[in-house]
Amino acid sequence: MRALFIQQDHVSPVGPVGERLADRGYEIHEFNVVPGERHHEPGVRVDFPDPLDYDLIIPMGAPWSVYDQDRIGTWINDELGVLRRAHAAGVPVLGICFGGQALAAALGGTVVRAERGELGWVTLRTERPGLIDAGPWFEWHTDRWILPEGIEAIARSDAAEQAFVCGRSLGLQFHPEVTPDTLRLWLGSDGDDPALAGVTDYQPLLAETDRIAGANRDRAYRLVDRFLDQVACADPVPVPLLR
Repeated sequence: MRALFIQQDHVSPVGPVGERLADRGYEIHEFNVVPGERHHEPGVRVDFPDPLDYDLIIPMGAPWSVYDQDRIGTWINDELGVLRRAHAAGVPVLGICFGGQALAAALGGTVVRAERGELGWVTLRTERPGLIDAGPWFEWHTDRWILPEGIEAIARSDAAEQAFVCGRSLGLQFHPEVTPDTLRLWLGSDGDDPALAGVTDYQPLLAETDRIAGANRDRAYRLVDRFLDQVACADPVPVPLLR
């Protein structure tokens, strides 16, 4: 079995999500969209892999917005096409943060600026605790999705919807893959991210992430197991749902 991680930028380690997929027998493949030297000029040309060559697709987070084509270029439309094609063919998709927003857009929804962003560890209200634990989960986003008709959120925070299921696909707004080292990478590369506006001291956030790293890894493992056992093997949603 082959799992493709679509890493939008150069600082997106697969973390415990990739670890658990490997434990479950998946061969991990990583595809980087925007290389490090183009981080501040992300409008690159991209030739995406064929999603039908894989058994699972995981589009990951990004410091950009799905709707900001003036900045990131037309590769986002190509990526939405990859996710749409995978979903229509019954290839499971696990979208994480930007990747969850992109999945929502690929299924006919939209992505908009959130009324307020989220940065840090947040406990969720979950309608399916047997799939999505309440957390806390790590949040870093200033956008949110608006789901298409017929798809309902199954977890929420005060700021945004946090998870949805559609056929064999699961979209997440939070970051189950985060580790202390990952967070340090993000803080070192995204100092101009709007989510960081007004944040002058990262130490409490780093200390909390260090403190609960083990518990978060265990939650991420459970999430991957539940995704594989409950969602990835579900009946595919018919193609007519897609726009």
